[in-house]
Amino acid sequence: MKLLVLGGTHHVGRAIVETALQRGDEVSTLNRGLSRDPAPGVRALIADRTDPESVRRALGSAEWDAVIDTWAWAPRVVRDSARLLSGRAGHYGYVSSRGVHRWPWPAHADERAPLVDGDPASGEAADYAAAKRGGELAVLESFAGRALLARAGMILGPYEDVGRIPWWLRRLGKGSRVLAPAPAGTPLQYLDVRDLAAWMLRAAERGLSGTFTTTGPPGAITLGDLLTTMLEVTGFDTELVWAPPELLMRHGLPLGMELGLRLPDGSAPSGMHDADVSAARAEGLTARPLRDTLADTWTWLQAEGDPAPRADAPSPDTWLDAAAEQRLLDQLSH
Repeated sequence: MKLLVLGGTHHVGRAIVETALQRGDEVSTLNRGLSRDPAPGVRALIADRTDPESVRRALGSAEWDAVIDTWAWAPRVVRDSARLLSGRAGHYGYVSSRGVHRWPWPAHADERAPLVDGDPASGEAADYAAAKRGGELAVLESFAGRALLARAGMILGPYEDVGRIPWWLRRLGKGSRVLAPAPAGTPLQYLDVRDLAAWMLRAAERGLSGTFTTTGPPGAITLGDLLTTMLEVTGFDTELVWAPPELLMRHGLPLGMELGLRLPDGSAPSGMHDADVSAARAEGLTARPLRDTLADTWTWLQAEGDPAPRADAPSPDTWLDAAAEQRLLDQLSH
């Protein structure tokens, strides 16, 4: 398959490029050429996506079987790219988000849950949910019947630059006792980035269109599974000290927010980790074992070091007050 990846250097985009190369696809990327050197075998097109004329020059007269786009900011950029590619690509896969659903998310929601408003012509990116919904509409405007909208939940695995698993891995390696947000049996729903990439590439090859919630099966793992498996794959001799959320919040420790387990006011949101993914699974979406995801993430982190934090996310270093954590640990040890 002849593939164009818009982006291709960070988290999801990087996984898509690497997975496509492993499949034997002919891969081109389009980005500014600033973050990483292109992978061997990739045809690198250099352009600033916010400048349509720059993109037009970079694309030239080339054609592709499929395009995959991970853009998360101003929808107008997606609209401009999709318009340029509408006559030269057969399929457009857009990595969207469950965030396009109107809050609060209902429990067991599927693709039909209510949506936020979005404007494909908007040049604003302050509201992530509206930006992603605008991006969806921009894709559909030019690729109606030829577009796949993948509404992802929590995406984990190598190259993660949000700071969830890398942050926890580094944290577990720092001390003999660390706080964890009880209860350990809290269910989590996530998808390894490489499983998302493989599914989107197979979908592109098949010409699959439509909108799909793309995350792992609900109820498959718990928070306790996640953290104890991290300890197993790293070999850290660290004790998890489970503290109830109300106690954590009282001490100014927002643990759990990084995994979508609670809101800033301390309440537990419904619908975050119990999405109905039956539609995507019926179309072949699978999830690898948790241990594989965590072991491979740890291997990547050791090899490449901590990723640069995303500009649109708070630095993980600011999430937790170490002194406040120690005070609560001391209190719980008495």
